[in-house]
Amino acid sequence: MNDKIVMPIWTFGLFIVVMNTTMFNVSIPSIIHDLHISADLGSWIISSYSLGYALSTVIYSRLSDIISIRRLLTVGLLILGLSSIFGVFAADFQTLLIARILQSAGAGAMAGLGLVLASRYIPIERRGRAIAMISAGSAMAFGLGPIVGGLISEYFGWNGLFAVTCCVLVVLPLLLRLLPKDSQLQTASFDIWGAALTIVHTVTLLTAVTQQSFVWLALSILSFILHAWHLKRKKETFINLDLLKKTDYRKLLVVGFCILVLNLGNLFLMPLVLASLFAKSAMTIGLMIAPGAIFSAIMTRFVGKWIDRYGNLRFLLIGHVVLTAVLLFFSILLSYSPTVILIGYLFFSPAFSATMASLNNEASRILPRTQIGSGMGLLQLIQFFGGSISVAVCGLLLEHQKNRPPVEAFRHVYELLFLVSLCSVLMLLWYRKTSSLESLPINQTP
Repeated sequence: MNDKIVMPIWTFGLFIVVMNTTMFNVSIPSIIHDLHISADLGSWIISSYSLGYALSTVIYSRLSDIISIRRLLTVGLLILGLSSIFGVFAADFQTLLIARILQSAGAGAMAGLGLVLASRYIPIERRGRAIAMISAGSAMAFGLGPIVGGLISEYFGWNGLFAVTCCVLVVLPLLLRLLPKDSQLQTASFDIWGAALTIVHTVTLLTAVTQQSFVWLALSILSFILHAWHLKRKKETFINLDLLKKTDYRKLLVVGFCILVLNLGNLFLMPLVLASLFAKSAMTIGLMIAPGAIFSAIMTRFVGKWIDRYGNLRFLLIGHVVLTAVLLFFSILLSYSPTVILIGYLFFSPAFSATMASLNNEASRILPRTQIGSGMGLLQLIQFFGGSISVAVCGLLLEHQKNRPPVEAFRHVYELLFLVSLCSVLMLLWYRKTSSLESLPINQTP
């Protein structure tokens, strides 16, 4: 496989998929107004996509061990493209939510299979650059999505956002022509019941949190119990128990969860802050967030090389320090000027990109080849579940503080994100201290 050609095209496809999250971020105020819904209900437009994205990501990754990447990619992008066409005609909240959920069912193919593709076909000495490119595509989408979303919402309405995602139907034939044919697939069965139970207890847990419902919590606990029973009686399971026995891998799961809590929580809050406190339009909000994404993309070519040269843990720590500092900066100076958001995201976006690239590369390093698909898929499931929980909880906290001054409400939520970032730093330091094999530069790894 010629990764110098394949990975840029793949990154462009992933860019469209991830941008589908942030395009809607800046349109949330308009959607809430047009459809006459509350902030916590509006957060489901983001969190439902993120949650479905997470679940489909791990499903596609898990299936890549027994089904070719080419076939899985075809199914995923067709679902995404066709559901986007359906979303163009959404006129109420229920239809909009259905379109977003259907989109997420196909979107996971790009994220899940991209890391599997890089881990399976790109040598370790170049893999850091490839994974950094994927992370940069995501970071670029997280930042440029608001610009695209703002422009389209301004002139065509939020329904027009679905038209952008239809571009994946153009990417699909190019990738099918360039991708290698998988020749080392395992002869194993897919654990359908395990996948179903994973979806059930993930959805019920998120619903329990957002609806503050003991009934949904009880259903979630019941599904966890059934899943535990299922794992004991079946040999080949959807959630690979051997992965969870690895102490280092479990710590990386916690770090990945926290990173997406910070990123999607911040991306949900920034447009609301700019709209509520400074009366900025959707297009202006996008223009204020964009510089951080552009700077992140520029830094990508350097970050990938530095990761390959100096190792993953150094950039995980640097990225975490910067993310923590920016969140503290936001919580203190949020109300002073919209420039605070612009400057803060200039540092936040490249730090997030470098952190994600380092984390994914570190995970691929500690996983054996036979567990790459299941391991990277589970990591991404945990990451995006963290993002879904973050958006939902942020929306819920804002709704509960609607009688407080907006500045105070936003500050409290940012303080919570700051505490999450500190927890992630502590987990990373623990991982660095106890890791069985330090993440050294490639030419120094024993």
